[in-house]
Amino acid sequence: MTTNPLDGLRNMLLLDRTNDLNEPDILYPFALDEILCRQTGRGGPAICHLWRHPSAFVLGLRDSRLPQVAEALAWLEAQGRSTAVRNTGGAAVPLDLGVVNISLILPKTAQTQRHFHNDFEQMYALIREALQATSAWVEKGEIHGAFCPGDFDLSIAGRKFCGIAQRRQSHAYIVQAFVITEGSGRERTQLTRGFYDLAAAGGDPAQLDYPLVQASSTASLQELTNIGHDASHVFTDAVKQVIRSLQTKEGMQMASSALSLPSIEDVHAMARTLSERYGIPTGTEEPYDKDR
Repeated sequence: MTTNPLDGLRNMLLLDRTNDLNEPDILYPFALDEILCRQTGRGGPAICHLWRHPSAFVLGLRDSRLPQVAEALAWLEAQGRSTAVRNTGGAAVPLDLGVVNISLILPKTAQTQRHFHNDFEQMYALIREALQATSAWVEKGEIHGAFCPGDFDLSIAGRKFCGIAQRRQSHAYIVQAFVITEGSGRERTQLTRGFYDLAAAGGDPAQLDYPLVQASSTASLQELTNIGHDASHVFTDAVKQVIRSLQTKEGMQMASSALSLPSIEDVHAMARTLSERYGIPTGTEEPYDKDR
């Protein structure tokens, strides 16, 4: 009997922050995810968190170890971008209003403990279903030359538009995806390549671990499909429609009663904790990566 990956997303609460652009710190949505994931692990509801940021650049832990990363971050920040190292897997990703981010926050079960790839399959199934109206064929598998490459790159016609990463806590986990909906994929790859050229300067290429980003590897849904001009909102609405189709009245009543949204002050405090824990190393120390 074949299991539908979407079955695991039943009765999730929706938290749509795609138009909430008041928090300049890119760590804010990651801090919110971290708090909500802890609550989910303590019996809180599963949540689908949708968000955007006007101008940011998020590093993976590997990127933070490049020899000239501080100089590269200063270059990005001079362009008005908020920068940070995230606590999920993967490599560097540029974010802007044309990128819709999805966080699926779910409790661990015996099955997810054994088969963590199923978590990625859930995100893949959600995005594929959300794009069904475009008739585009969404494939998974690493795209050579893309930024933040991985086995669960999502692509159309051989060009990446989405990457997926994961954060696992003791009793719950987060699957995060960035979906490039609007604008130029080429411009985003050029920005990312510029970051790596600066961050890796002076190092031995054979010893450094970073992707060799190519301009033709990546595109937006606007470039790849017939999704239309207002692609970010169209895609966000499509994701919400899929999640809502999996909700029941009884399930939503139970989920809502178990939800406790953190205060803005609590999220800012968590953002400071994440900044201290995953910030750029100043010496030979390794970034601290242990769930509390």
